[in-house]
Amino acid sequence: MKRPTDRGVTLECNAGGFDDAVLGTCFNGRDPGDRPKVLVQANDASDVVAAIRRARRDNLKVGICSGGHSWMQNHLRDGGMLIDMSRLNRIEVDTERRLAYAGPGCWSVDLDKRLKKDKLFFPIAHAVDVCLGGYLLQGGFGWNSRVLGLACENVVGIDVVTADGELIHASESENADLFWAARGSGPGFFGVVVRYHLKVHPRPKVTGIAMQIFRMKHLEEVFAWADRIGPEVPRSVEFQLLLTRKATGIFVPGIEIIAPVLAHSWKQAREDVSFLTRGPMKSKASLRVPLIPVSTSLLSHMAAKRIFPPRMRWSVDNMWSDAPMERLLPGIRKIADTLPPMPSHVLMLSWHPPAKRQDMAFSIEGRNYLALYGEWKHESDDAKYANWATEHMREMSPLSVGIQLADENLGRRPARFMTDTNMARLDAIRAKYDPDGRFHAWRGRIDRAS
Repeated sequence: MKRPTDRGVTLECNAGGFDDAVLGTCFNGRDPGDRPKVLVQANDASDVVAAIRRARRDNLKVGICSGGHSWMQNHLRDGGMLIDMSRLNRIEVDTERRLAYAGPGCWSVDLDKRLKKDKLFFPIAHAVDVCLGGYLLQGGFGWNSRVLGLACENVVGIDVVTADGELIHASESENADLFWAARGSGPGFFGVVVRYHLKVHPRPKVTGIAMQIFRMKHLEEVFAWADRIGPEVPRSVEFQLLLTRKATGIFVPGIEIIAPVLAHSWKQAREDVSFLTRGPMKSKASLRVPLIPVSTSLLSHMAAKRIFPPRMRWSVDNMWSDAPMERLLPGIRKIADTLPPMPSHVLMLSWHPPAKRQDMAFSIEGRNYLALYGEWKHESDDAKYANWATEHMREMSPLSVGIQLADENLGRRPARFMTDTNMARLDAIRAKYDPDGRFHAWRGRIDRAS
C-alpha cells in the first residue's frame, strides 16, 4: 500500500478514476466486484461528519476503510458509501502523560518511529502498512502484546462520528458503552473513529530475534516440542512457528521457529530465548540463528517484504484452539502437504493468553493460534488456491474455540469471534447508537454457539 499524498475528494460512481480509487483501498489484489455508489476520501473529522450526514439524508449504508488490509475486503459492498480514512494520519505525543493521539490512517511503522524519538513504545502491528483504524478495532496482536496487552487494551479513548453525524468522545468515563464496543468489534463497529487516544510505554532497551529452521519432515516433533514448552516461554518472547515452501537459509519446505524478544537488557534477552538451545530439537535444526539485534520497525519491514508483499491475491482463514497438539497435528500435516507456493505461509502462534482481560467486546482467544495465508499472483490460479485456507479451517473447526477478526474470512466461512454474552451486549449497544443500521456489519456472521 502507498501513503496518500494528495488531498481527498468525493467521487461518484460514474466519475473518472472511480474504479481505481475504490480498488486502491485494498491490499488484496482480488477484485470482489462490489462497488459503492460514492467514495469519500476524508481529509479530516469535518469531512467524516459531512459524509455521515449525507448518508443519512440519501439513505446510504456506510463502509469504512483505513488501510485496506482486510483480507476479506469487508469495506467493499455494493451500493452505499465508502469512507476512506487513510488521510487522517496525524500523530501527536504527550511525553509527560505518556499518551499518543493518532488518526486511523496512521501506519503502524510511522507510529513506532515517532514514539522511538521519545523512547516510548506501543504494541504496533507486525506489518508496516497496517493502519491503526482496523487494527485497534479488531483487537490488535502486535509486538510485545504478551507483555503490554492487546493494542486495543492500550486505547484509552476514541473520538468517533456516530450514525447521527455527531462527533463525540468515548472512554471509560464518557460514553463508556461505545468505548466497550470499539475494542474488539472490528469491521462490525458502528461508528467512524477519527482519532485514537493511546497509552504508551517506556521503550524496551533491547529488541532482537533468534531462529531455528527445520525441514518439513520434522513437523510433528517440532510442533509437539513447541506445544510442551509454550507455557514456559517468557512473555517477552513472541513464540512463532512458520510453515513455508522456502524456509529461510535452506530454501526448501520447512518450519521456521521464530522468537522475537523485547527486553530491558541483553542479558535478559539472551536468557529469555535460551529455551531454543536447551531443548532436544536443537540437533535436528538445519540452521540456527543466534540472538541478533533487530528493531521492531525492521522486523515489520522484513515481514512485509517476505510474506506480505502488495498486490497479491489472498485467501486467509484462522482459528483459536485449546485442543491437545496430538489432535491438531493431523490437520496441520495436511495443511503443510498442500501449502501453496511462496509467499503463502502458515503461522502457529503459541499464545497462552492471560487469565483475565479488560472488560471489552473482544472476548475469544485460545492457547494456540493457527492462521493460513494463501497468496498468488494470477487470476487464473483462483480456482486452485482460493478455497485452500477456508477448507482446511472448516475441516479443523471442531477443534476451534473461535476465530480472530484480524485474519477473518467470514464471507466464505462464518465462525464465532466473540462470546455469546458479549455479542448480545454489542447488539444492544448497536441498537442504541445505530438503530437504522447505517453501518455495514461483518459478512456472514455467526454470533451464537452451535
